Amino acid sequence: MEFLSRQSTSKAPAEWFTGDVWWDVIHPGDAPSRMRAVLVRFTPGARTAWHHHALGQTLHVVSGVALVGTRDGTVFEAHPGQTVSCPPGEEHWHGAAPDHFMEHLALWEGSDDGAPETSWAEHVTDEQYAAGPRTRA
Repeated sequence: MEFLSRQSTSKAPAEWFTGDVWWDVIHPGDAPSRMRAVLVRFTPGARTAWHHHALGQTLHVVSGVALVGTRDGTVFEAHPGQTVSCPPGEEHWHGAAPDHFMEHLALWEGSDDGAPETSWAEHVTDEQYAAGPRTRA
């Protein structure tokens, strides 16, 4: 058994996020593990850019109100205790509702073949963020 060293909280990069977002890396996926686990904290209205994961991503909402959007324009609303699974290759974004802080655990796997585990695209526009209808998960 091994207790992992705690890393300092750091600000998420502006090229991948809109608004103020902070994260704590819980498990970096050091070989031979491929598991990644990060606790991410979003200020109201903050969100990721469009992205997808080669092997999918799981989001577990810890507090606040989460929004998760898909390329077809659907925006899902998720609450504490709910878990959202984004399948491999599905472009999506996630972030906080405009009037609530939100934190979630982001879980995904790296790949064995050296391919990028996350592919980032353009930022989510204010119109895409505000689009609906909101579907409660």
